[in-house]
Amino acid sequence: MSKRKVIVFLPAYNEEEVIDQVIKRVPRHFHKEVEVEVIVIDDGSTDRTVTVAKEAGADRIVSLESNKGLGAAVRQGLQSCYDFGADVGVMIDADNEYPAEQIPDIVEPILTGEVDYTMGSRFLGTINGMKLHRRLGNYCFTLVQSLLLRKVIFDGQSGMRAFSRQALKHAEIIHDYNYAQVLTLNLIRKGFRMKEVPIQYQVRTTGQSFIKFKAYMTSVLPAIWNEMRRPVKRVSSHSGLRTTKKKAG
Repeated sequence: MSKRKVIVFLPAYNEEEVIDQVIKRVPRHFHKEVEVEVIVIDDGSTDRTVTVAKEAGADRIVSLESNKGLGAAVRQGLQSCYDFGADVGVMIDADNEYPAEQIPDIVEPILTGEVDYTMGSRFLGTINGMKLHRRLGNYCFTLVQSLLLRKVIFDGQSGMRAFSRQALKHAEIIHDYNYAQVLTLNLIRKGFRMKEVPIQYQVRTTGQSFIKFKAYMTSVLPAIWNEMRRPVKRVSSHSGLRTTKKKAG
């Protein structure tokens, strides 16, 4: 029986200081029926991100021609996972804030056929070092998603997510700046099943965030509005993917 392929992709822009740590933390052999690949979506980095990623063991590098934005990088990551034959695609930020060791936890509900889309939830798990204004911003934008979808969501802005092959194929991100809100709105409105999985989170100590509050107000809110106005076609989400459960070790 052939192994199932899990592809982990890291959208990255000028992350030479920490991207090697993220790549090395990705579990490669957590299940006998699963093979893991790591790809980096280089969003026009001007530092040594690509070189460091290769040295750390990235299997592939997909480079955008210039800095397009986090939404564009994630869109490319989803497409690349699908094109390279992933049964499950995993997105994790390249800034070393999210626990790569917990990738098996967010993948398992998809491998067992329970859901099609998972998000690593900081607010169901542990958050260390997040400043108050960022917490409030997360609460507000997550509340917007919950109200629009009429579904309780705890961490709508997580940078750690996993997707079934069908979700990879049908996910749409309608703007380049960010992906967090519109991607979840898009998938759930299409009928994909979503689950949040508790994760342990540590705020980054180097570099700077992709995200700025002003840009959120001018870019993300209009994108949410546009996404909710778009007609969407519901998709049969059941991929039939099954493996025998086994805890990560």
